[in-house]
Amino acid sequence: MSTIAVLGGTGHEGSGLALRWAHAGHKVIIGSRTAEKAQVAADEINTQLGSNHASGADNISAATAADIVVLTVPYSAHTSTISNVKEACQGKIFVDVTVPLGKPVSKVQLPAAGSASQEAQNLLGAGVKVVTAFQNIGAEHLKDPTHAMDCDVLVCGDDKESKAAVIQLAKDAGMVAYDAGPLANAVVPEGLTSILIGLNIRYKVKGSGIKITGI
Repeated sequence: MSTIAVLGGTGHEGSGLALRWAHAGHKVIIGSRTAEKAQVAADEINTQLGSNHASGADNISAATAADIVVLTVPYSAHTSTISNVKEACQGKIFVDVTVPLGKPVSKVQLPAAGSASQEAQNLLGAGVKVVTAFQNIGAEHLKDPTHAMDCDVLVCGDDKESKAAVIQLAKDAGMVAYDAGPLANAVVPEGLTSILIGLNIRYKVKGSGIKITGI
């Protein structure tokens, strides 16, 4: 089992992923700008699961103590959070769940680097193996670890072993995941998020997702 830091883990997506990984037996460290806020979220997870697999810390401490770092902050905090934890992430797998949403959120708007995940790789440097995943998973049902997530996970990255580790994390969280190629392909799952948000709005649903067929 891994030690996983979920930075931005007090939000809906981050706390939901953290709960599912804790439920699977991983040690999870909720990261936030303040350790106190992170600990409140960790206590909620432990109470729900009846276990002590979750703990809280500030982002730098969480990243330092982890084997795998997962970033689930809003895009507005993407660069600043990565800059703060850069040194703590060296030699580790860094999973970027961030989506570069603009206004309107249902319109695809990607950064100059091509994707938020490519921005993360540029900021962190070659010593960190950035993998993109979980952008298309709605947070609606994450907090119920028994609920089957009706959405597949696309995993992109330039290191095969790192992608395999993240695919296993997706399985541990009750999801189906696929190797979707190099990090350059992160533009696709990140852009798909805006499309799914638009579908949610137009069809008055909360959890539209994607399924890979034929495999």
